[in-house]
Amino acid sequence: MKKALVLILTLALCLGAVCGLTACGGSDEEAAAELSVAIPNDTTNEARALLLLQELGYITLDEEAGITATVNDITDNPYNLTFNEVEAAQIPNVLQDVDYAVINSNYAIEAGINPTADSLAIEGSSSAYSNILAVKEGNENSDTIKALVAALESKKVADFINDSYDGAVVSVVEEPGDGFDESVDYDALAGTTISVAASPTPHAEILAVVAEILAEKDITLKVTEFTDYVQPNNVVESGEFDANYFQHLPYLDDFNAENGTHIVSAAAIHVEPMGFYGGKQDSLDAIK
Repeated sequence: MKKALVLILTLALCLGAVCGLTACGGSDEEAAAELSVAIPNDTTNEARALLLLQELGYITLDEEAGITATVNDITDNPYNLTFNEVEAAQIPNVLQDVDYAVINSNYAIEAGINPTADSLAIEGSSSAYSNILAVKEGNENSDTIKALVAALESKKVADFINDSYDGAVVSVVEEPGDGFDESVDYDALAGTTISVAASPTPHAEILAVVAEILAEKDITLKVTEFTDYVQPNNVVESGEFDANYFQHLPYLDDFNAENGTHIVSAAAIHVEPMGFYGGKQDSLDAIK
């Protein structure tokens, strides 16, 4: 009995040693092949990141997942990628700790990363993810919002976007105007203040140009910067702010569905292509 017990313990120790060397069923080569990728953890941006990786040929997603895809919808992962779901704004801060990351261009720019120069691959300028001016439902046709939209859709703003961000932010306004809407009674708006919640880059920077246009009609634009995705929608829903400018429509639709809010798009202004960046890796070679 004692000899049998010793034999069992010896076999267990040997098996443990083998598992330690081979990762319990995988070879050293397979273990080394695991590469970490940081992706946004909010529903729509996670899907967008995964769709980019599918476009690059690194994963395959369930066809029915669409723009709500999560890592659970990955049906094929031939390169054995592992995914770290991180708050979108924090991904630049963890870039050094992962092999790769998918980052929204606005957060890349804020972190001093040039999306067109520093990314290893970049998303096409899909209008499905155009950043929008969002307002409380029912206010989209007010003179206040129409004046704000006209300024955002101006040639002055389009030129600023296209000249300032080297392709990392692209205007989607097809026919930019002079900044003013002839149907608006600007005399009645003179002396008023329009309040907008926005993310710092590039939205608040773009709104600084809008402020110059509205000032010509004696309208003040008050821009308050937020660094999260939740509060800008909450303050528009509550009526505390007239509008916000930070999100794309898929995110807003998901937000409304989850929170019972009633916020709509008043205009699509620009798109920020997502980029695929190297962290510990400096090229795509490690994947293939």
